[in-house]
Amino acid sequence: MRIATWNVNSIRARKERVLDWLIRQQLPEIVCLQETKVTDDAFPRREFEDIGYWVTVCGQKTYNGVALLSRSEPSQVVDHLGGDPEDREARFLSAYIADVHILCLYVPNGQVVGSEKFAYKRTWLSRVRHFLDAQCDAGKPLALCGDLNIAPEARDVHDPEEWQDSVLFHPDMRQAFAALCGWGLVDTFRLHYVEGDLYSWWDYRQLAFPRNKGLRIDHILVTQSLAERCTDVAIDREARKGKGASDHAPVIAEFGAVPE
Repeated sequence: MRIATWNVNSIRARKERVLDWLIRQQLPEIVCLQETKVTDDAFPRREFEDIGYWVTVCGQKTYNGVALLSRSEPSQVVDHLGGDPEDREARFLSAYIADVHILCLYVPNGQVVGSEKFAYKRTWLSRVRHFLDAQCDAGKPLALCGDLNIAPEARDVHDPEEWQDSVLFHPDMRQAFAALCGWGLVDTFRLHYVEGDLYSWWDYRQLAFPRNKGLRIDHILVTQSLAERCTDVAIDREARKGKGASDHAPVIAEFGAVPE
């Protein structure tokens, strides 16, 4: 089984890129997309169904939006995080795919430290932890995937000193990431790589990508039962190359069969 996550930065703009990538990757079983930027009715559902996916969406015009592509039919779908009835931002999907509970998240960026949006990001992450506590079982297979907009460690940032007071690497955010992991989640990427200079996002400006001035903010976090089956994780830098690419690269993790 393969699980992928990718902030596509507009499914309208990247549809062909995403379809081509899925075919090149031989159709991963579960794909979490973020920042789709379309309402549910405007998502290009048919094109993905035509290549063999069930499509589950939680969209919003112009901003945000998440989608879940799965090779088998999802069940128990939840498209709101809870904890704030006034929150209408499309950032969350929960569903069961076969025996795995999948959470697809697009965590708020936070904009500027100390701003209302930064406070919203902090509160939103607390709501995710509450959802885990109330609705999930750390003893069963679960994968929390998405653009979490947090680089958890110094080795996940090209210049930690430059980024230390930013919304993506602020101590409060790193603490929130640790709180998610403390519930019972394992960072699959760090099961296979200990080194730095491996990133999933690069700014469009100042030649950040060719200079590899990036951050690792896209994650696949899993419970222990999945971590024990995780055989490989990759960040596909090739998908970040070329005109019209998203500023994020997809992350894909592979899992072996359930032991008998």
